[in-house]
Amino acid sequence: MQTLDVRASLENLERVEARAPTQEAVDKFARKRIELAKAALETLATLGYANTSLREIAQHSQYSHGVLHYYFSDKLDLITCCVSYYKSICVTRYDDVVVEASSADALLDAFCDRLVETLEREAPLHRLWYDLRAQSLFEDAFHEDISIIDRKLEDMVWRVCNTYCGLAGGHPTLSRASLYAVFDGLFQRALSGYIHGDTGASGQLVKEVRDLLPKLVSAA
Repeated sequence: MQTLDVRASLENLERVEARAPTQEAVDKFARKRIELAKAALETLATLGYANTSLREIAQHSQYSHGVLHYYFSDKLDLITCCVSYYKSICVTRYDDVVVEASSADALLDAFCDRLVETLEREAPLHRLWYDLRAQSLFEDAFHEDISIIDRKLEDMVWRVCNTYCGLAGGHPTLSRASLYAVFDGLFQRALSGYIHGDTGASGQLVKEVRDLLPKLVSAA
């Protein structure tokens, strides 16, 4: 299995956050929740949902168990905040790719480069996302928040694919939901391979995306 550097993943996330559009202002309490959530991400991404408690997070951060309990009602509340923060950054990852692309080929090149970057640099965080999405099938408390994040990711994929098709002179042949399901499935499979030591996982993902995306363009 691949040795995953969670700290490096979080540092890359901070770089993505720095280039993301400015977020809406939030109150002091909400800012503190985000601060605590960012501190908890390292432990969550390392241990996973099932093996993490508020006490475990406190032991691996500079914040006490009491502080965490003050800002979060329980473990589910904290974890939901963590993933919502993380994915709020992720959904902006391809915005500049879409805006700056001057041709379909240029967009495809930039999209593939960004896919490889996030796959290899943030694998622990993506692993945590899929862990929690699976848990939402069992935890009702997760369902609404996970669904909201899923829809944002679906919109992200749609923006990329719709822009690509427009630059190629056509329109997508699949719906938003279908496009998201296809690309999410390809990414999750590549992530699993990468985590388990498949050195060709990133290259295979790029090949599949390069083969697939042009086929999704219908004549205008």
